[in-house]
Amino acid sequence: MTERPASGAGERILAEPAPPGEEGGERILTEPAPPGEEGGERILAEPAPPGEGGGERILVVGPSWVGDMVMAQSLFMTLKARHPGCRLGVVAPGWSLPILERMAEVDEAIALDVGHGEFGWHARRRVARSLRGRFDRAIVLPRSWKSALVPFLARIPRRLGFTGEQRYGLLNERRRLDKAVLDQTVKRFVALGLPAEEAAAGDFPIPWPQLAVDDGNLAELRRRHGLSSRPAIGMMPGAEYGPAKQWPLGHFRTLAEALVAEGFEVRVLGGPKDDEAGKTIAEGLAHVHNLCGRTRLADAVDLLADCRQVVTNDSGLMHVAAAAGTRVHALYGSSSPAYTPPLTDSAEIHTLALECSPCFARTCPLGHTRCLTELSPQRLLAAVLGAERRIAVEE
Repeated sequence: MTERPASGAGERILAEPAPPGEEGGERILTEPAPPGEEGGERILAEPAPPGEGGGERILVVGPSWVGDMVMAQSLFMTLKARHPGCRLGVVAPGWSLPILERMAEVDEAIALDVGHGEFGWHARRRVARSLRGRFDRAIVLPRSWKSALVPFLARIPRRLGFTGEQRYGLLNERRRLDKAVLDQTVKRFVALGLPAEEAAAGDFPIPWPQLAVDDGNLAELRRRHGLSSRPAIGMMPGAEYGPAKQWPLGHFRTLAEALVAEGFEVRVLGGPKDDEAGKTIAEGLAHVHNLCGRTRLADAVDLLADCRQVVTNDSGLMHVAAAAGTRVHALYGSSSPAYTPPLTDSAEIHTLALECSPCFARTCPLGHTRCLTELSPQRLLAAVLGAERRIAVEE
């Protein structure tokens, strides 16, 4: 059995490994409740204190995608700026906790491990019971019905989100989503942290995400993966949404060869699903490292922060790179840079803006994916080298 502190939460939760096959990897221990207490059992956790100076305790139900979670930091930053002394907790998938740990605004991250498309009633109820009495207000970012369950079951007094999937009752403060006014994902997130009238106008500041970098972890990663002292360019060939967002692997490899010839090291990053793509790009090329599936999400933050520039599809790691402070060359095919742009002033958008794009399809409905195949490696090479010259002048 372990005593597991919750980051910045002022509580302790007693946990032990879950039996084989039980969801979540560990379980929160309970004991019988005193006679007359509702529920029959209680969580062995001490209530968390209010924020500094008795500030509001706010719970955010976070999104389920890497890029969206990074963009959610803009909301967290807004809440901290608008409500000094507040205490901020985030309910999120377990995989996202390493990203949340890199956000200074997050006082507590609570894992909710439910797969995409799964209802996960037992997991949601378990998390909700551990949160009862600990938060004053909840903000629900996803628009699904099930995403509003945890705050409702936790009996959080104020529960806010956009109207969607018949959430009447689960949310007691619902707002209509005007997609024309709130025309970006990050705007929709930040709007839920603002008064309704201000949010409805759509003209409000959006702070850009900033992820903390662990220099000690970076040094260990460089040693472990045999990375050189050459200036590094990151490549992210994956895109979870589908192939209509993926630049051809042959283009990535051609660009990698050219960058090595110019004196760069190339780091290909992604998850385990991207390993074959990484091999296609890196195999047989000196100074090109396939790190797909060989690093944790937090490692990607540090490795990307160490890159001079990155070339990336419109993906979660694109947003990680932007939040780590690295110059981004973002490739857009079926998606739109107007809707999910990298949130940085150090980005260059590469799109052909064909008459058929953006189509927002997972696979090209016309079968040719010209929006990406006709974006040439030579164009990206020229952009990277041009940016490198400007960076050198600034330094």
